[in-house]
Amino acid sequence: MAKTIQVRVDDQLKDSADMLFSSLGLDTSTAIRMFLVASMEAGGIPFAVTHGAGRDYAIREAIRYRKSGGGFLTAEQSLANMRAALETGVEYD
Repeated sequence: MAKTIQVRVDDQLKDSADMLFSSLGLDTSTAIRMFLVASMEAGGIPFAVTHGAGRDYAIREAIRYRKSGGGFLTAEQSLANMRAALETGVEYD
């Protein structure tokens, strides 16, 4: 016996997902079934679910740096440094 799952999503999200899955030759119901099967095979969500740990770490470090008395360049200072570096031939990655 098959069970029904109902999920409320924003209209734009649903329309975008329908178009994406259609371009892959799938309907949304099949794509959701694939997600459920992949979850069972993975024993959890089949992709990383995070809180942006890298970004959060950078923000915490910047706050720590500022609280310890460190200063930051203004936008104008940063641009001046970049222009000077370009004039001297320094390359950025």
